[in-house]
Amino acid sequence: LNTIAVHAGDRKRPSKDQAPWIPATTPIYSATTFFYEDAAELDQVLGMEKVGQSYSRYNNPSNDALEELVNALEGGFGALACSTGMSALFMALSSGLVDRPGVILAANLLYGATLSMLSKVFELNGARVVFADFTNEAEVAAAIAEHKPSVLLMETIANPTLRVPPLDRISKMARAAKAVLIVDNTFATPMMYRPLHPGTHGEGAHMVVHSLTKYLGGHGDTLGGVVISDEEHYTPLRVLSRTIGCGLGPFEANQAMRGIKTFPLRFERQCANASAVAKWLATHPAIDRVIFPEDPRHPDAENISRMFTPGLYGGIVTFEVKGADKQGIFRVMNALRTVVPATSLGDVHSMVLYPAIASHRDLSPKHRLRLGIPENMLRLSVGIEAVEDITADLDQALLRAADQNPG
Repeated sequence: LNTIAVHAGDRKRPSKDQAPWIPATTPIYSATTFFYEDAAELDQVLGMEKVGQSYSRYNNPSNDALEELVNALEGGFGALACSTGMSALFMALSSGLVDRPGVILAANLLYGATLSMLSKVFELNGARVVFADFTNEAEVAAAIAEHKPSVLLMETIANPTLRVPPLDRISKMARAAKAVLIVDNTFATPMMYRPLHPGTHGEGAHMVVHSLTKYLGGHGDTLGGVVISDEEHYTPLRVLSRTIGCGLGPFEANQAMRGIKTFPLRFERQCANASAVAKWLATHPAIDRVIFPEDPRHPDAENISRMFTPGLYGGIVTFEVKGADKQGIFRVMNALRTVVPATSLGDVHSMVLYPAIASHRDLSPKHRLRLGIPENMLRLSVGIEAVEDITADLDQALLRAADQNPG
């Protein structure tokens, strides 16, 4: 993947007949419209009978290069770059429901905005959404048998509890039920796991979604999303995108592609740093609990060891601050000096998020608690800084917040 990340999508000769030069990296194509000397050729392109450019709502050379790159990383048939990760998820779900009854079986542990999309968009437009604990294979099998879903939706690593469902086995269930399996692989990335190709353990998902904003872009300066699809679902995805107009702009595509070139290096460093930070947090007197996939006591340790690339456990560490209420968590966040208290993840700098006011704000406190998200939980996205600087900042913030605690 290191070599694919650097080379895939680039070095396209504009025209073998007219241009002897080849750009080493894909340039930004800001044109909205493309035409041909022969109108018959334009007809073929518009009819999707021939690969080519016509209108940037359909596709664009900058986007094509990015899509080729991400598709190569995940090993799909084709990809669609979208304006945000949420628009990519919307496109995947919408294309998965084409010509099918509108039943979505979703994991109960999902990003808060995904839960909102399911209830505020798909349910309001006639789809029926059913939730199940995807870490429980028997419960998933029973839900499939009872509800006969058209689509299954899950995350490789659940946000923010870091639970890891048996995706390889669920993919077999989905295919046996002729249901479309859509997987948000943002947390794991193709470095840890490729849901379309789970090897000998399953037959694979049908579509994979990423927020390009996170690990793939990696620098906190570009919004974007991408769907990577198998052959069966690629044409419906592409046709639907022409009407909805969800495409990523060429400037953002160029930014995302530039970020991906260093993604494997960054992610390896983030995983190593996260491992060290998790072990350090586990010894800190102000911490109640640390959740990290490397922990042999993790409830999904068997899935993790079977599915993920050895030695890579992700760049996210979730932890609970001992005895902290909402104001106590605010004191920790306000005391940070290097770690950024912001609502994202996967950047080169470390970031901390409070799920109760950000990713899972729309859920009631009781609902959050049922999902394993207590009031004292923080989600840490570990960056590429020197690990001793990350732990030093966390240490001073935790200790300062404890000193200010009236209790």
